[in-house]
Amino acid sequence: MDITSDSHSQHISRQFNQELEELKTHLMAMGGLVEKQVQDAVFALLEGDTRLAEQVRDNDRQVNDLQLQIDDECTRVLARRQPAASDLRLVLAVIRATSDLERIGDEASKIARNALLLSENSSTIRGLVEVRHISEHVRKMLRDALTAFARFDTDLAMQVVREDQLVDDEYSSAMRSLMTFMMEDSRSITSVLSIMWVLRALERVGDHADNLAEYVVYLVKGLDIRHSDTDDLDPKVLKKS
Repeated sequence: MDITSDSHSQHISRQFNQELEELKTHLMAMGGLVEKQVQDAVFALLEGDTRLAEQVRDNDRQVNDLQLQIDDECTRVLARRQPAASDLRLVLAVIRATSDLERIGDEASKIARNALLLSENSSTIRGLVEVRHISEHVRKMLRDALTAFARFDTDLAMQVVREDQLVDDEYSSAMRSLMTFMMEDSRSITSVLSIMWVLRALERVGDHADNLAEYVVYLVKGLDIRHSDTDDLDPKVLKKS
């Protein structure tokens, strides 16, 4: 059975309703935190803001603590309520989503660490244009995936899934360009390698946003599309009810 944003407010137990709503609320709070972590890490890199980079690196513990808190809440719901059907899918989707959000936090921390390394480099840094462009793309994917989760919006979720291939193409193009530049100027190897690690981290953020969007489809439709070709999926099945 498909679900809507109102489906989890129809239980006999008010406490059960509240527990499910708290799971969603806490997941959105974690999502907002990791989204800001990525934004701040990229800004610190582009602007050479070492204090902000250190803050992002240090805040990673807060992301980890939120994951542990939400996982504990999900475990209690499973043990006490033994949810079924769409309620069970919601709890499972939240558990999966927190894992991806925690990994996005890790990627933000990697970007911050590379920002600190690059701040010690006085020469012109190549690849910042690519970092800015891809970061804007994956941050929009992440924001849309979280919005889709909050609204149970499968149309928006599928848009995120389809965007992931575009990010992969942009990443591959940027890496080829940087490899060529590095071969032409050996003095740039250290800084270019750092930028490559940043681009890799951003590409992984896009992958995790894609995962979040796939969980929305699972939550709403009961379909696991993680290993499916999006071109082969029946649009009638995925269409919002």
